[in-house]
Amino acid sequence: MQIRFADKRPTGDYALVLPVAGKDRSTLGALGAAQTTVSVALDRQRFEGDASSASEQFIDDGGGVRRLLVVGTGGGSSPGEAAEKLGGTAAARLQTSGEKKAVIDLTGLAYDADAAARVGLAAALRSWRYDRYRTKLKDNQKQTLEEIVIVGGDSGAAKRYEARWAPVAEGVSLTRELVTEPANIIYPESFVERVRTSIKGTGLEVEVLDRSAMEKLGMGALLGVAQGSIREARLLILKWNGGGKAGQPVAFVGKGVTFDTGGISIKPAGGMEAMKWDMGGAGAVVGALKALALRKAKANIVGICGLVENMPSGSAQRPGDVVTTMSGQTVEVINTDAEGRLVLADAVTYVQRNFKPSTIIDLATLTGAILGSLGHEWAGLFSNNEELAGKLLQAGEESGDKLWRMPLGEAFDRLIDSPIADMKNVGPREGGSITAAQFIQRFVDNGVKWAHVDMAGKAWADKASSTYDKGATGFGVRLLDQYVADVLER
Repeated sequence: MQIRFADKRPTGDYALVLPVAGKDRSTLGALGAAQTTVSVALDRQRFEGDASSASEQFIDDGGGVRRLLVVGTGGGSSPGEAAEKLGGTAAARLQTSGEKKAVIDLTGLAYDADAAARVGLAAALRSWRYDRYRTKLKDNQKQTLEEIVIVGGDSGAAKRYEARWAPVAEGVSLTRELVTEPANIIYPESFVERVRTSIKGTGLEVEVLDRSAMEKLGMGALLGVAQGSIREARLLILKWNGGGKAGQPVAFVGKGVTFDTGGISIKPAGGMEAMKWDMGGAGAVVGALKALALRKAKANIVGICGLVENMPSGSAQRPGDVVTTMSGQTVEVINTDAEGRLVLADAVTYVQRNFKPSTIIDLATLTGAILGSLGHEWAGLFSNNEELAGKLLQAGEESGDKLWRMPLGEAFDRLIDSPIADMKNVGPREGGSITAAQFIQRFVDNGVKWAHVDMAGKAWADKASSTYDKGATGFGVRLLDQYVADVLER
């Protein structure tokens, strides 16, 4: 999908998109003689301009027939939110419509450069689809829309889009691609190679640790998860040094379980195919690093992805095994399906020993328990630092990757004490997402600001939104990008 910006509407064939803010229909004045007919049709459809609502009509335009899409932006939405709902709704409605080109006319809305650019961002995000394995699409299923032209916005919109939001769309696209690919295509080694190919020319530095290197470092927790699979584990390190040599970096750490059967504590068969997206946290980290590199973010960031496949076999880890982590702490593995926290434990230790970050933010599709608390509406946020938590909550609101603060406490921490090791990898069923966070916190050094994002309900969606269709959402990329913009670049 090509996104362009122009001062006025082009000539030729295109679908025209006009926004309507609630019951204010003043923007329909751009239709001239057709305004009355369109307005009457909207009345008969009971169209009230609610956010993301749409009315499709065909109008006489200079003797020809033009497709018109009237899109509601709501009466009380913020400009940025309204802009994204407009762009995303337009792209979704016209994607397979038969139209090759659409024009979104913002005349009369007084959108500044950023709001106009975010119309383009949402259109780009919403039109993403992955048809690599679909060989028999019907004609009416095929994407026809190739270009969206945005007119009537601030004159700086094109620059704002290219400098700020197009890189974010690229990062989200990479994350969605990785999350969507099946586990026979994306596994630890191929994840690394796909990322290498995708980030060529961005300036990101890449380092990869194989099993032998991790064994030497004592990463018994991460490697314990991987030992049941024929796919070798990897630790992927991405570095972006946009802030110069001064200061400690911020670390993003992602859980990258490329497929999770549960291991010996095997999951039920129903729905297990969805576990290809259990690397959504790692996917978000690499997507965010790509976005930050493409937009030349003035910050020093290191991204760590612990990549494993969790499989049952004769060599698999057993319930009751005790593993020694890179930190030296020991873990009694009660449940092999609580594997993500084991991966994160060693990844967090590695980044602290090698990069001395001031702040660590980890992202993981970690627990089903978080779904019981927050459904698919928010990701859970756990943190040892009030300021960091506040900044992330703000970034979530601004980006649309919304978070909800969850508690931590000594009472929950005691629930993961083990009678034979330093800790066990699960507590009781109650408070499962909290005890998982408490487990990770045991590997965070004193003085390091840390936040954990449990995004188990957000990496994949069964219903569409204004910025994504059903499937991979790309959650986490915009959150991390916005955090960097709000905190590290100001």
